[in-house]
Amino acid sequence: MTATMVVVIVVIVAVFFYFAAAIKIVRQYEKGLIERFGKYERTVDPGLRIIIPFIENLVRVDMREQVVDVPPQEVITEDNVVVTVDAVVYYQATDPVKLKYNVANFILAATKLAQTNLRNIVGDMDLDEALTSRERINAQLRDILDEATDV
Repeated sequence: MTATMVVVIVVIVAVFFYFAAAIKIVRQYEKGLIERFGKYERTVDPGLRIIIPFIENLVRVDMREQVVDVPPQEVITEDNVVVTVDAVVYYQATDPVKLKYNVANFILAATKLAQTNLRNIVGDMDLDEALTSRERINAQLRDILDEATDV
């Protein structure tokens, strides 16, 4: 084998790997964010996508409904009774750009927001009301979280 053939083979292999790196697949439940040199460029839908390797990067964002467990916490009700409350938050991303770039850790932020507002809602009730008003607590918490996360 001559040196020319080796160079040709190396070039062909390099071109193959370059084109292989350009092909990306965005799954049905994801949205893709294309970053060019680290800056947001555009959002792409599911399917086969072609990017410019080493210049563009594809960041996948899961758009499925997610479940976040809010840890138990003690709350003092309006009639000075200590109760332990916990919650589960279901959320579904609607804007992948805001989810990825507006907050560093969305799950932690959603958990802390739910904890704080759950504490406020239950703290404004007396014990009997807190034990019998689960639907009202859910509705108030949902309204507060929707308002805070839709910005």
